[in-house]
Amino acid sequence: MPRPEKVQAVEEIRDRFGSARATYLAEYRGLSVTQQQKLRRELRAAGGEFKVVKMSLARRAADELGFDFGDDLTGPTGLAFADTDAVSIAKVLRDFAKENEALVIKSGVLGVEVLTPESVTKLADIEPREVLLAKIAGAAKAPLANLAGMLGSFTRDAASMFSQLLEKKETDPAAEEAPAPQEAAAPEEVTAPEPAAEAAEEEATETEPEAPVAEAAEEE
Repeated sequence: MPRPEKVQAVEEIRDRFGSARATYLAEYRGLSVTQQQKLRRELRAAGGEFKVVKMSLARRAADELGFDFGDDLTGPTGLAFADTDAVSIAKVLRDFAKENEALVIKSGVLGVEVLTPESVTKLADIEPREVLLAKIAGAAKAPLANLAGMLGSFTRDAASMFSQLLEKKETDPAAEEAPAPQEAAAPEEVTAPEPAAEAAEEEATETEPEAPVAEAAEEE
């Protein structure tokens, strides 16, 4: 039966796994005490913590959470917990490992996904959370900035156009007094004669030759 101290220690490790945004496993064999202190300070400044625990207890806690780290929880291995930003802690570990070959990143866990050493390195290449949030905020403001610039350009162009028109009127008064061109008069419409008038004219033309014949009959 496990001793109460070990049960409590396993619970503490399990709680740290669960509360951290990410946890990284790193072998520190060969690091001096001074180097270990420097690593702890850098991780603490980035919002993390480096803990050295018994691997048997760490394996039990990982098993209870369903994390399969394989053989990574063996030997002198420390746990780097990321309490605020998983990317920042991954960057600290990567950069420290480049300067100190004795530190070896084994694996990690982000959420419920177990990470390989390559995945931890790729995670470290991501820009920090603050930079990403700033870019997102900048992208959201971009359309408003473009609209403001467009409106400002329109206002400047309109003011310039009005200014040029005023200058032209001041230097050329005739341009303001010149009469507006008159519209061409519409051509008069030719009204076709009505059918009744045409018929009267035809009747008058037809009856005129008959007058001399009547006069000749009276003379006889």
